[in-house]
Amino acid sequence: MDYQFKEIEQKWQEFWAQNQTFKAEEQSSKPKFYVLDMFPYPSGAGLHVGHPLGYIASDIFTRYKRLKGYNVLHPMGYDSFGLPAEQYAIQTGQHPALTTEVNINTYRRQLDQIGFSFDWSKEVRTSDPEYYKWTQWIFMQLFNSWYNLETDRAEDITSLLEKFNASGSADVKAVCDEDTKSFLPTDWATMTHEEKQEELLKYRLTYLRESTVNWCPALGTVLANDEVKDGYSERGGHPVEQKKMMQWSMRISAYAERLLQGLNTIDWPEPVKEMQRNWIGKSVGASVRFKIEPSEKIAALGQDYIEVFTTRVDTIFGVSYLVLAPEHELVIGLTTPEQLDEVNHYIAQTKKKSELDRMADVKAVSGAFTGTYVINPVSGERIQLWIADYVLAGYGTGAVMGVPSGDQRDWLFATNFKLPIVQILDSQKDIDTQADSTKEGKYINSGFINGMNYAEATQTLNAWLEEQEVGKAKVNYRMRDAIFGRQRYWGEPIPVYFKDGLPYLINEEELPLMLPEIDKYLPTESGEPPLGRAEDWSYDNQYEYELSTMPGWAGSSWYWYRYMDAKNKSAFASKEAIEYWKDVDLYIGGAEHATGHLLYSRFWNKFLKDLGHVTEEEPFKKLINQGMIQGRSNFVYRVVDEEGRGTNTLVSYGLRKEYKTSALHVDVNIVENEILNIEKFKVFRPEFADAEFILENGKYICGVEVEKMSKSKFNVVNPDVLISSYGADTLRMYEMFLGPLEQSKPWNTNGIEGVFKFLRKFWRLFHNEEWIFNVSDSVPSKAELKALHKIIKKVQDDVERFSFNTSVSSFMIAVNELTDLKCKNRQVLEDLVIVLSPYAPHICEELWVNLGHEAGSLSYVKYPEFNPAYMVEDEFSYPISVNGKTRLNLNLSLTLEPKEIEETVLADEQVQKYLEGKTPKKVIVVKGRIVNIVI
Repeated sequence: MDYQFKEIEQKWQEFWAQNQTFKAEEQSSKPKFYVLDMFPYPSGAGLHVGHPLGYIASDIFTRYKRLKGYNVLHPMGYDSFGLPAEQYAIQTGQHPALTTEVNINTYRRQLDQIGFSFDWSKEVRTSDPEYYKWTQWIFMQLFNSWYNLETDRAEDITSLLEKFNASGSADVKAVCDEDTKSFLPTDWATMTHEEKQEELLKYRLTYLRESTVNWCPALGTVLANDEVKDGYSERGGHPVEQKKMMQWSMRISAYAERLLQGLNTIDWPEPVKEMQRNWIGKSVGASVRFKIEPSEKIAALGQDYIEVFTTRVDTIFGVSYLVLAPEHELVIGLTTPEQLDEVNHYIAQTKKKSELDRMADVKAVSGAFTGTYVINPVSGERIQLWIADYVLAGYGTGAVMGVPSGDQRDWLFATNFKLPIVQILDSQKDIDTQADSTKEGKYINSGFINGMNYAEATQTLNAWLEEQEVGKAKVNYRMRDAIFGRQRYWGEPIPVYFKDGLPYLINEEELPLMLPEIDKYLPTESGEPPLGRAEDWSYDNQYEYELSTMPGWAGSSWYWYRYMDAKNKSAFASKEAIEYWKDVDLYIGGAEHATGHLLYSRFWNKFLKDLGHVTEEEPFKKLINQGMIQGRSNFVYRVVDEEGRGTNTLVSYGLRKEYKTSALHVDVNIVENEILNIEKFKVFRPEFADAEFILENGKYICGVEVEKMSKSKFNVVNPDVLISSYGADTLRMYEMFLGPLEQSKPWNTNGIEGVFKFLRKFWRLFHNEEWIFNVSDSVPSKAELKALHKIIKKVQDDVERFSFNTSVSSFMIAVNELTDLKCKNRQVLEDLVIVLSPYAPHICEELWVNLGHEAGSLSYVKYPEFNPAYMVEDEFSYPISVNGKTRLNLNLSLTLEPKEIEETVLADEQVQKYLEGKTPKKVIVVKGRIVNIVI
């Protein structure tokens, strides 16, 4: 029977599901291998052909590792909390859980029909209470922990309490808020319970503080930086402003150095590691205190200085002005009445920009003078205090010193606002020469560091600052603590209630804290988050729960551990499972998560290790970022009149330049080999039902352009359609065939036919002309063994280096070679089935059973052993030419001498036919090249 892919694929997908073929062993004597895909958010649109690219690659590798004798864990689940489901709920009133369930069912159907070897017994969903119970539990562990700088790890808060009770705060070295109190043990003992809780909150790894956030009024929620573009929300395009709110935060900054150093221990793409290094942003420098010029406002501020962090303290003699971030807490207190309107206006303008926009626009110059002056602690100079949006409150101290002679942006700022530009004398040049320079500005000597090199100047200044108690050497990190609250409904409830204004954890046995039912999924009329709508939802019937929910990254920051032991009710995973699986050996997913999910996951993993819950410092040993499959858009060309108005005439691509036209996107699914199906187009765009189509050679040819795959461009290709037409094995191999895994490439359905024909040709190897299964137990020829072992070695090497596209080409060559050899040998074809099975599992399972093996056993057989002996060239296929025309090829040993070759060729029965009984006049033998017979 011919290749019936629909029946074959349905049969094996049902078999794998019923028999749990791919369920990983809990414990095994085999070596373990953990393959993980970044789990998807189940959107309503389902999968398009770009989504499975990474899944297909990981599945090929998974199946290959099983053949290599590994106990492989390859799970799948759903990152099922998220803003899209909530926005749909707001629009329709339908509970997000219902739409999420429908979307998950669509995803599951599509994933199954592509033939992935997932262990579905370990499926997780972040929105399942049995899952988010443990996300809440991890939050509680963070709340009950602090970071001890002496041991360089997180510890239970009880060890901090022991220090406070024994010696107060004097000897505590911790990552904590700046405004922690200094107290003796006797002071601690006399504090009230509330005072102690307030102080402890400054040390906890998750804590409440006022933070500047991306607030989107239209969506009624805080957005992460990557959810904001050019001052608007990515979802819906609504304006976003900077706003101060009391928010939950996580002290990821405590792990900055460990996160930085850990990058040296993992096999990740260098661009991703570099993005994380830049995000962490380690800077070695100094903190310097600039004294505020005496005024009546100092007493109200509670401090008489502004602290600045600088990486170039040696330029301090060149400071011309000081700049605060517009959202800095001291701005209003330091602004004079005369400048207040201007400052308030500038702050309002800044709120309309995201932090990313403020950092990116390096040439923009804007700011406002506060009316206040500060004193340079080293030179004694009186300098102006400004605010400017290029300074961020969250980086360093939220204040920078302006050195126009050493920084381009500072120079632009100073020249724009006509501030003094203080030139720093180069100590290597003569001072008199510098003073006589024609450069603009005031020239000064660099004080007591003049004549020193950079290292000497820095060391001297750091010592002087510390001695004068106006600064010190300091290591700073750009990375800020992660904001952990979202004003949404569809997220994990934070397991906290408030008593006397202070947060307390609920009891562990009360987990999970479930999402309550509410009437609408919008903020309350008074501006509270949607959870404020819940009726009779309080702790112990008297205390208010936290009304924010966790951000989208919470559930994805530990999910790989739940896969290890997904049904465990007493722990997020058993100790035995964690000790066995340890970490993820291969992780495949997008580079866009570099400074989000991938960074937060490393943070939570290190924290869980500190507390002894997991064994490994890093969660993912190897990371691969798959490229994007781009859309191949098609266009029709509408003729427009002289005034630019569209007519009812459409002209084919090759004739478009003869007319004035406008291009319109057309659904790629009604275009084949760039030829438009006109009748389907009329259904797609009913307004053109009576249109005139100007054709080329009787066909309408569409234009083509490579763009992002998007519903708005009508270039989304649904894998369901392709699987229906060609089968899942064809889709799997074609996606790999498109190009290297890590590179982006355009989708082109036109080439899929070639892969389908290859699989049909592969199927033909096992059948005779009447499509009856036909293999033999004959001894394989040397040529057959050579073709087989060439592909065994090639695929093994390609899979190990994730070069899947070159394997597909090699399979085609191997099948062509074996077809030419008329190979029907069981031994050769069995091994070929095993080698191809990770790529095309359905057809291979069917052939494996037809070869006489047990159903489902193919997944766990041994990968064929490569034998280099079969690759040794000891034969050559000599072209035999008679009177200058090649008639046949003969395989002859390369050890034969020319006379022996001549005798062997002339004795061959097929050659005798071409001689027609005549004696050759001449036989020309070129060893290893050709035999030419002249008669």
